[in-house]
Amino acid sequence: MTEEEKERKDWTQYKAESSWAIFKVMSEFVEGYEKMNSIGPCVSIFGSARTPANSPYYIIAEEIARKLALEGYGIISGGGPGIMEAANRGAHSVGGASVGLGIDLPMEQGNNPYIDLDKLINFRYFFVRKVMFVKYAQAFVMMPGGFGTLDEMFECLTLVQTKKIEKIPIILYGTEFWKGLLEWVATTMRDKEHTIGPNDLDYVKLVDSPDEVVQIIRDFYRSEHALRPNF
Repeated sequence: MTEEEKERKDWTQYKAESSWAIFKVMSEFVEGYEKMNSIGPCVSIFGSARTPANSPYYIIAEEIARKLALEGYGIISGGGPGIMEAANRGAHSVGGASVGLGIDLPMEQGNNPYIDLDKLINFRYFFVRKVMFVKYAQAFVMMPGGFGTLDEMFECLTLVQTKKIEKIPIILYGTEFWKGLLEWVATTMRDKEHTIGPNDLDYVKLVDSPDEVVQIIRDFYRSEHALRPNF
């Protein structure tokens, strides 16, 4: 077999495998929708997998999740260690719904032990997992994190900005961590380059206490906003 024939064969096999991958994607959506539809209103909490259990941010994330669970919200995390574990741990400690949307990543050590067994969903595809984070959340809480947390934060902002999902609270915890990024967005993107609108940063709330997180969400849903899947 010539090199050209081998490349043609490899490409044909690739196209066939790509077509079958559609069914794998569909199966993840079906499983996710079926499980998440039965849980009720939730809050998605994002943050670093590298945050140790003795970190102040871990302890605060656990407290936020506990307080929100007592308000009646399920807690959605990425299912792994660090801030995700803290979020599930807080919900689990008071009997709240504790959801884990897991995915295999090289630097993460599997699912944390505080997820309800019937609310653990493991994904192969990042984009399907993101849909579950967004569709069933009544608010997003962004704790300090890495590239993944930034990705999720900007995706949530983009979806609200473009009205692809309902406007819901997007809460950033920790002025010390987030202020540099927000200042750059304001001075460079908004004021200098005009690549975002003058009011686009209004979608974000920056807080420094768990009670502020709870109060923002409480006030939002005491107005005319309904608790429902947001797209």
